[in-house]
Amino acid sequence: MNIAVGEKIPDFELQNQDEELISNKSLKGQKFLMFFYPKDDSPGCTKEACSVRDNFKKISKEGFKIFGVSPDTPKKHRKFIEKYEFQYDLLSDQDKTVLNAFGLWGPKKFMGKEIIGVYRTTVLVDEEGVVLDIISSVKTKIHGEQILDSIAGAYADSSQ
Repeated sequence: MNIAVGEKIPDFELQNQDEELISNKSLKGQKFLMFFYPKDDSPGCTKEACSVRDNFKKISKEGFKIFGVSPDTPKKHRKFIEKYEFQYDLLSDQDKTVLNAFGLWGPKKFMGKEIIGVYRTTVLVDEEGVVLDIISSVKTKIHGEQILDSIAGAYADSSQ
């Protein structure tokens, strides 16, 4: 992994499902999270994205914008959003520039085979573009709750 808690995230600029550019510069001054996942509409990724959707209000209430990131096209993202009624943007990293910059693309085991793919990971970022927390052991069915726990943990010290 090329990112660490307390460090600035790498610069990025990606298209969302409507082909609008979203970048770390456009998000300056806002808290946001990026959940990196392998593929739209696959069983595990659907469970993960739906868990985030089901916790959207609570996560948003904490002041975080939500972005899903995968190598899928904006058009495929649009279909995935419409099918499951996601309230957040999905960003397209077709050439894997951002996945590589974050250190989240490489060899991994899948169904007993070694493949090259996305390391399912969520990165929480503060208003200055600094990593607040990294969730690397994502549990797809309850990932929304994992994010809320991470937010609570990241702000436990500063809320007093």
